[in-house]
Amino acid sequence: MHFHFTWLEDFLSLAASGNFSRAAEDRHSSQPAFSRRIRALEEWLGAALVDRSSQPARLTEVGVWFEGVAADLVARTARLPGEARQLAEAGAATLRIASTHALSFTFLPRWLRSLESVLELGPVALTSDVLARCEAQMQEGKVHFVLAHAHERMHGSLESESYLAADIGSDQLVPVAQPDAQGQPVHRLEKTAAGEPVPLLAYSEESGMGRIVRLVLGRQLEDVPHQAVFTAHLASVLRSMALDGRGVAWLPRTLVEEDLQVGRLVPAAPPDWSVDLAIRLYRQREAIGRAAEAFWRAATRSGALGPQEASAFISRYRSDLPSKPMPGSSGSVT
Repeated sequence: MHFHFTWLEDFLSLAASGNFSRAAEDRHSSQPAFSRRIRALEEWLGAALVDRSSQPARLTEVGVWFEGVAADLVARTARLPGEARQLAEAGAATLRIASTHALSFTFLPRWLRSLESVLELGPVALTSDVLARCEAQMQEGKVHFVLAHAHERMHGSLESESYLAADIGSDQLVPVAQPDAQGQPVHRLEKTAAGEPVPLLAYSEESGMGRIVRLVLGRQLEDVPHQAVFTAHLASVLRSMALDGRGVAWLPRTLVEEDLQVGRLVPAAPPDWSVDLAIRLYRQREAIGRAAEAFWRAATRSGALGPQEASAFISRYRSDLPSKPMPGSSGSVT
């Protein structure tokens, strides 16, 4: 009997749902055809994978073991095209980096410039996107590195044995709002006598910083009446709305340090509402080519910047952003 790769995806769908009808629907198949494929997989392996006598269907001991094997094979296959490209480009100098929006506009350009003292940077192809799509690009082998904010309570898809990670800086999510004439926040995270909800400027579901806010502050927010009046995945968009007085937004200190210093924005809550973050660089554990390996060594030896250092680091160079291009950049920001 010949093996068909789609059987693995069929089995993983069944393992996730425990229901043949639902799994068949997810796989856009009729239930009889789907059941035949699961039977064929079991015959090919020579062992039962599913206990059909229970509802929902439960995996046998072999099935539990094979679920991990199948997931690894499917993930490994998804990475093959990207790994093949990386192998072909092993001697090339172009670094492919995916960065979340906030860091690509603030931290990353100046951090790259700081590395020039220890490394001669070649061309850089930068993709700026939300965390979920940056993670997907790494999983598909389309980039050498992902740069993103991280928190110890958020375990993303790159927090696994398949990838290496290094903290190269730190940041802080700060709840901010527009000030009134006395310099006090127009909107404040507190219970009001009238019980009116605090207007929040929220991150979308696919935003990495949105994940962190929900994980770390979700229960704390339950004690304060609030309403999401605006949602976006870009911190820069939420910053614009906060500057316009539309509500409270949790924004990276590296993005709003200058706003806080000159009073365009002010903290909207006590310090215990702020969230400390790491700025983390990810790569595949496997070989990624000579240029990328050299970049990784330089990046991880350069030391991490704290939130105040990172903000000062960015502010020091912000005035020359229009005039100085990113070192070695190919200008590919998509």
